Amino acid sequence: MEFQNLPALLAEALAARDYSAPTPVQAAVLEPEAKGRDLVVSAQTGSGKTVAFGIAMADDLLGEDGRVAPARAPLALIIAPTRELALQVSRELIWLYGPTGARIATCVGGMDASKERRQLNHGAHIVVGTPGRLRDHLERGALDLSALRAAVLDEADEMLDMGFRDDLEHILDATPNERRTLLFSATMPKPIVALARRYQKDALRISTVGEDRGHGDIAYQCVTISPSDIEHAVINLLRFHEAETAMLFCATRDNVRHLHATLVERGFSAVALSGEHSQSERNHALQALRDRRARVCVATDVAARGIDLPTLSLVIHVELPRDAEALQHRSGRTGRAGKKGTAVLLVPYPRRRRVEMMLKGARINAEWIDAPTPEAIRANDRERLLAALLAPVETDEEDAALAERLLAEKTPQEIAAALVHAHRAAMPQPEEMIEQTPEGRRAAQQERHRPGFDDIAWFHMDIGRRQNADPRWILPLICRRGHITKNEIGAIRIGPNETFFQVPSAIAAKFAAAIARTHEGDEDVRIEPSRDGPPQHGGGARGPHQGGGGGGRPSHHSGPRPPHQGEGRPTLRRQDPSRPQTPYKAKPHRKPPPQR
Repeated sequence: MEFQNLPALLAEALAARDYSAPTPVQAAVLEPEAKGRDLVVSAQTGSGKTVAFGIAMADDLLGEDGRVAPARAPLALIIAPTRELALQVSRELIWLYGPTGARIATCVGGMDASKERRQLNHGAHIVVGTPGRLRDHLERGALDLSALRAAVLDEADEMLDMGFRDDLEHILDATPNERRTLLFSATMPKPIVALARRYQKDALRISTVGEDRGHGDIAYQCVTISPSDIEHAVINLLRFHEAETAMLFCATRDNVRHLHATLVERGFSAVALSGEHSQSERNHALQALRDRRARVCVATDVAARGIDLPTLSLVIHVELPRDAEALQHRSGRTGRAGKKGTAVLLVPYPRRRRVEMMLKGARINAEWIDAPTPEAIRANDRERLLAALLAPVETDEEDAALAERLLAEKTPQEIAAALVHAHRAAMPQPEEMIEQTPEGRRAAQQERHRPGFDDIAWFHMDIGRRQNADPRWILPLICRRGHITKNEIGAIRIGPNETFFQVPSAIAAKFAAAIARTHEGDEDVRIEPSRDGPPQHGGGARGPHQGGGGGGRPSHHSGPRPPHQGEGRPTLRRQDPSRPQTPYKAKPHRKPPPQR
């Protein structure tokens, strides 16, 4: 099917960009029944939505000669959730409507607002922007919507999720009642339906999303791993696929920062995108990906919205998405415009059931696989190396002269071996992974002993989870009472009413003497040696080796949060009923370090 019933200038612009046939969503908005009507369109990311609403509103903007007439105020408004998406939409509309003489203004946060106001004052036929910045221009009188003929809400579901409902309603209430409203959304939750009912009239419902919401051009894979193996799995997946461009999703900016630093240290060419980066930094990062100077992008969900990278073929959900919609939006960065992509979810084995339910609700058929092993990665490396070295190359006289000199000094076998060695040395090494069997997990726990913790002594504290025990304040307490450092404390096991912890046997006597000396001034928590250690069955462990022996630093990510100063602590109940019940008085303590 070819593009039909289009103004000649738009058809020429599409042909110049090698658009030979419309995508399903583009064909749907060109149907006679869609002409001049409000539209509610469900379409996957990467399905050509920008061109779709660009051609859908052509009749509202262009005259009989196929060009736009001078306008005192904007004729079309496109609202997008993020800067990147708004800028991308603007770029698409510039080449699509360029031959018609349309002027396009972009209004997004992080850019020069005064420059945007000047563009609006000079006259713009189409305005593209984010909700907050558009509302700001509207309230300042710089944006006049009285002549608007078409309003487009792109990624409407994401805008509502991001809390832009008030801004959207404020903007739409300022538009004429007779304007067309085109609502594009990958998903259709109830808030979207309510928004459509309020601002649309006799809207035509168009859906190009099939029963398989997982997107036909994306292959979904789930990799079950141990929680401690997440970074190793990321490294092995990147090395196994060697994708031209890969995107890694984390939940927080702190985790983006940490993973990005880890990958750069390991030798990957990576950039980061999160809310802490300025617009200039984000532009430089995206340009590095487009120029192939970087191949990996570590990002948060919001920061990655609207990113369109033609070479992006691999998405890794380093941290699980919050729901099926977030999974769909993240994965939609790949498999765009008819190209194939792969989306991999890293699933810590305790959370497998939750992921299975999310995939079932999203009607996504995912393949459950093991993480790539170093042997599989090296096998792929050999095939890629052979293909690269056997590919034809163009050489000049200088190359030939250097080759002759090498052949005079070394045999062909030695030169080939040196070339292979240089190629392998330039690639990050794969990681050994914990085997995902009960036996493999137990063996990994038994092997993870810190130096100095092979011979340990257990100590007991008469507080537990019911008294709000948490490693973040227990750790400083033990150090202060026992005159030791945190590096001399092993695993911490927190039960309902008691806590056990390890110290090396070499310093156990010194530690016991210290806690005896400090006991008088800190009677609210009793610490004493424990001959047997924690109960073998107890769950309630805190630390990286839950349920097993061996040393390890206590985790800062689990357990209830420590009370802050001013809140007070709950009363700590002792197991010895003969001791008086006095509330624990918190000593000043440092704020826990940020989670990674």
